[in-house]
Amino acid sequence: MDKNTSKTRRSGILMPISSLPSPYGIGALGREAFSFADFLCDAGQSVWQVLPIGPTGCGDSPYSSLSSYAGNPYFIDLDILCEEGLLDKALLQKSDNISSAELVDYGLIYKERFSILRAACKNLGDEDPHFLEFCEQNAEWISDFCLFMAIKEYFDMKSWMHWQDENIRHRSADAVCKYERMLADEIIFHKKVQYLFFKQWRSLKSYANKKGISILGDIPFYVAYDSADVWAKPEHYLLDENLMPKEVSGVPPDYFSVDGQYWGNPIYDWENLEKDKYIGFTKRVVKAAELYDMVRIDHFRGIESYWSIPWGSKTAKNGSWKKGPGRALIDELRKMVSKNKIIAEDLGILTEEVRELLKYSGYPGMKVLQFGLAEGKFSEHTPCNYNGNCICYTGTHDNNTLKGFLDTVTQTEINNIRSCINSEKNINLDAAIINCGMASSAGIFIAQMQDYLGLGEDSRTNIPGTETENWRWRINKEALSNDLAQKIKKLTEENARCPG
Repeated sequence: MDKNTSKTRRSGILMPISSLPSPYGIGALGREAFSFADFLCDAGQSVWQVLPIGPTGCGDSPYSSLSSYAGNPYFIDLDILCEEGLLDKALLQKSDNISSAELVDYGLIYKERFSILRAACKNLGDEDPHFLEFCEQNAEWISDFCLFMAIKEYFDMKSWMHWQDENIRHRSADAVCKYERMLADEIIFHKKVQYLFFKQWRSLKSYANKKGISILGDIPFYVAYDSADVWAKPEHYLLDENLMPKEVSGVPPDYFSVDGQYWGNPIYDWENLEKDKYIGFTKRVVKAAELYDMVRIDHFRGIESYWSIPWGSKTAKNGSWKKGPGRALIDELRKMVSKNKIIAEDLGILTEEVRELLKYSGYPGMKVLQFGLAEGKFSEHTPCNYNGNCICYTGTHDNNTLKGFLDTVTQTEINNIRSCINSEKNINLDAAIINCGMASSAGIFIAQMQDYLGLGEDSRTNIPGTETENWRWRINKEALSNDLAQKIKKLTEENARCPG
C-alpha cells in the first residue's frame, strides 16, 4: 500500500474460520479462534484474512451464500453456548463421531447442528433485551432473511424458484403475511441464531483487535440466485417475468479452467440500480466494512466490465463482455466507505480500462506469487514489478498450496523461479518464495496457512471449476506450535513487517 493507505509494512495469514480446530467438525468462533489470534500475535502478524462468513447453500461454497448479511450458523461455538447456560453439554455427545474429523463433513453437520441450535435458542428468551436490540439494529435485512429461511425449510429446503406457492415466490403482500403468521416460531428461531452468531463474532473481532490483529474479510461480487437477496429484491437483477435469470455470471477460459468458469449467479440490473445510486450493491460493502477491519471486493474487474453468459448455457465459453457501472459505482462507494478499508481483487483478464479504474479508485490490488513466478520477471505479479500499493499473496483460496504448485511445475520452471527470486539450490524453495513475498514492496504480505506448514495439494482450500470436495480442509491443532510462531516472527522482523 502507498503512504496514504498504510503507515507500516504488514503481514498476515489467510485462514478460513471453517478450517480452525474444533471438537465439532468445523471451525467456530470460540476458544480455538481466540487461540489463533494469539498465534498470529506471537508470530508478529497483524492481519487475519478470512473467507466470507455467510450461511452456505448448495455446494458449501462461502461465495454462494443464502444471504449477503447473515452469519453462518455452523460457526457458532457450542462450548460458549454451554458456558452461557443456553445448552446442556450432554446434548453435544451426539457430535462425538465428528470430533476428530480431518475434513469438514458438511452433510453430517447440517444433519446434526440445527437440532442443537434449536435447543439453545429455546433457552434464549424471546424478550431478551439484547436480542431485541440486535433485531432492531438489523431490521433492514433480518426479517427478509429469516422469513426466507423459514419458508425454505417449509418447502423441504428447495430453492425459492421451486417453492410450490407462486404467490410467495413473487412475494405478494398477502402471501408474506400468511407465512409470517404460519411460521412465526421458525422466524424467531432464525433471528436468535443470527443474534448468537454476531454476538460471538463481535467478541472474537474485539479480542483480535486488542491483540493488534486486523480482520480482512471478503465480499463476493455477485450473490447466489437461491438467496434472500434475490428473493427479496428481484428488481436488482436481470430476471424475466417468471423470476428466472436472463443472464448469469462467470469468467472466460483462464489460468484456472480451459472452459472458463460458469458461476451461475444472476447478473445485476445495473441500469435499474443506477436509479438509486447503486444502493443495492453499496450497502453490501458498507455492511462488510462494519463487520471487518478491511474488505476485499472479489472480482473487482466486474465493476468495469463483466462476463455475461446466456441462461441455459452449458459452459462459460458462450458468454460475452458487457460494460459495468465503472466510475459511477466507485464514486458512490467513496461516499460511504473509506478507501483505506477496501482491497480490490483485480485478478483474471485485465484490460487497460480495468487498470485505469483501479487507479481511479485508489484501492490496492492483488499480486499472486504463483502467477508471477510461473510467468517470469516480466509479470506484474513478480515482486520486482510491484508499485507498493498492493497486497502480495503466496496464493489465494483458489490457488494450489505452494508445495502443490511446485510439485506441478517442470524442472526448467523450477530453475526459472530460483533465478527470479535469487534462491540457491540448497535452500527450500517454499520458504524462499515466502521470504520473497515478505521482502517485497507490497504494503501487506499474506500467506496461506498451508504454506507455512509445507502442506501439499491435498490440503488446498478450493479447486475452481469443481463442485465437490472443496472448502473442507482443517488444520491440526498441534500444528500451531510456538516454534512455528517464532519462526514466522523472525522472518517478519527481518522484513520490517512486525507491528511497531
